[in-house]
Amino acid sequence: MDKLVLFNKNTLNILLNKRPGESKFGQHVSLLTSISNIYEQLKILDVTYVILGLPEDVGVFANHGKTGASKAWDATLKVLLNIQSNTFTKANNVLILGHLDFSEEQLAISKLNPSKKKDIIKAREIVSIIDNHVTHIIHQIVLAGKKPIIIGGGHNNAYGNIKGTSLALGKPINVVNLDAHADLRDKEGRHSGNGFSYAYAEGFIDNYFVFGLHENYTSDKNFKSLDKTKTIAYNTFESLEVRKELKFNRELERAKNHVSIDNFGIEIDCDAIENIPSSAMTPSGFSVNRTRQFLHYFAKHKNASYLYICEAAPTKKTATQVGKLITYLITDFIKAANG
Repeated sequence: MDKLVLFNKNTLNILLNKRPGESKFGQHVSLLTSISNIYEQLKILDVTYVILGLPEDVGVFANHGKTGASKAWDATLKVLLNIQSNTFTKANNVLILGHLDFSEEQLAISKLNPSKKKDIIKAREIVSIIDNHVTHIIHQIVLAGKKPIIIGGGHNNAYGNIKGTSLALGKPINVVNLDAHADLRDKEGRHSGNGFSYAYAEGFIDNYFVFGLHENYTSDKNFKSLDKTKTIAYNTFESLEVRKELKFNRELERAKNHVSIDNFGIEIDCDAIENIPSSAMTPSGFSVNRTRQFLHYFAKHKNASYLYICEAAPTKKTATQVGKLITYLITDFIKAANG
């Protein structure tokens, strides 16, 4: 059942660039040495945050998207481990757990043709298998009283994050999602565009706020559905950043009021951030600094239960840039609770 590959000292030492007189983040994080009884180990460990990688593209492929999200985890580790360890970054409050090994699933989709309906159906069946693994590990982390920071993969994994957290807490949770898309597409088999639809239908999510929807990429049917569902609220990127009809800080507050009454997850889809290599890269989106402000605002709330950063699709050329972006977001999440 468990596809977890623990992050170990050997990999850490390969990725660490030690420098005299400097103390790196990777030198102070916690690691697990045994794959058995993950929940029991986490429960007694004196850390708050557990970082987990999801290197997969299957959900994006199953949604006819541009693959590459499987590479975000490695790109992030190379940067994260080598930032400074200091009073701000709080490395001793972090465990790097490792990643779920989806290499078999990745291999399976590499043999599929996205223009063939039967191949898309097959890919969607594989996403359901991935869902089970993500749900299982997130459930263990949250049950142990820790906050997962989940990196990489397609937005299909929102479903596993929500379900795993909800099952651990024994109640539906709320979610705020910085995204160009609502990901509430039809329940037509699992993919990166309907993680929230399935989580909703199965009662794992209560209140949902989509922050920064792109008007050009949200169907009329979708807007009508959003408008008539009381538990869902949203704003659009254009109303915030182009027409300036809505004030950013006031909208942060409105979103917080919608989700923070109970435990909530924070999801950041890199499709919403301007010029970041992703499965649906946009030339017009939130700046990195705006995104960081958004994250800080929600992360400092006591009910923030997890962070998921998804859909970044780095190339060899852009791996460092993507790794830096995700590292900034990870450390913003950690700093917010301490600040």
